[in-house]
Amino acid sequence: MTRPVNRPRPRRSCLAVPGSNPRFLEKAQGLAADQVFLDLEDACAPLAKPDARHTIVKFLNEGDWTGKTRVVRVNDWTTEWTYRDVVTVVEGAGQNLDCVMLPKVQDAQQIVALDLLLTQIEKAMGFEVGRIGIEAQIENARGLVNVDAIAGASPRLETIVFGPADFMASINMKSLVVGEQPPGYPADAYHYILMRILMAARMHDLQAIDGPYLQIRNVDGFREVAGRAAALGYDGKWVLHPGQVEAANEVFSPSQEDFDHAELILDAYDHHTSEAGGRKGSAMLGDEMIDEASRKMALVVSGKGRAAGMVRTSSFTAPEV
Repeated sequence: MTRPVNRPRPRRSCLAVPGSNPRFLEKAQGLAADQVFLDLEDACAPLAKPDARHTIVKFLNEGDWTGKTRVVRVNDWTTEWTYRDVVTVVEGAGQNLDCVMLPKVQDAQQIVALDLLLTQIEKAMGFEVGRIGIEAQIENARGLVNVDAIAGASPRLETIVFGPADFMASINMKSLVVGEQPPGYPADAYHYILMRILMAARMHDLQAIDGPYLQIRNVDGFREVAGRAAALGYDGKWVLHPGQVEAANEVFSPSQEDFDHAELILDAYDHHTSEAGGRKGSAMLGDEMIDEASRKMALVVSGKGRAAGMVRTSSFTAPEV
């Protein structure tokens, strides 16, 4: 039995990097993305995949990924490449790898199979069993219908990721622009999908990550789409271009005003529920009533801000008795 590896790693910006491109792999190390995933799937041509595995191992072992979550996206289980992707990369660089991302996940058994393979490799190599996490990417209708079971399939799971391009194709959505609303539909065509993934993730204390926005030079469009996911409660979004990194980090971080306010709520609640503060279950912070529910909401905002390295610019002063 593997031990739980769910950790609240920052994933505001998850940068996709082709595993077959050494120049991009070198450049990615200097970008301010929270996570970098080295891709063996769609960004890597079939003939390039075998060599790309070894290129990824080299860059994981020799590169400077300080401050970044290191992930490799392998190919999905319906292909002939998956097992060799996992074995080569994890045997070669498992001690410098945080997670394996599995695309096109359709049922819980596919996660269980990856968990078992990772465990076998870790035991054979003498690695700590269970340390390497799993990210599950939902990219079609079957995966979405089974997402609750998928999210609970392994203690290694850390995130559920929405893959919009393949998903749009799988349901015959009438659009060629990934992330944009399809013409003719007056509401948000992605709302159900995003909420369905989010509920499954939160049910199992996992992070939820939105997929890419392919118009890489349209930063305003990226901000709008990212803002939609952030408003729902998503933890981050894929970025495909350095120009999207700063926008993602900003959108998925609280504003300074909200961060300061959350910190004040936490300080005020701690004070008012203490002996010195009168052991009150609810109290006033300025014109606002705060209670245990306020504290829980503030913890979310505060946690995101602290993970982003934010520093508060206000301080709490206890009211005079």
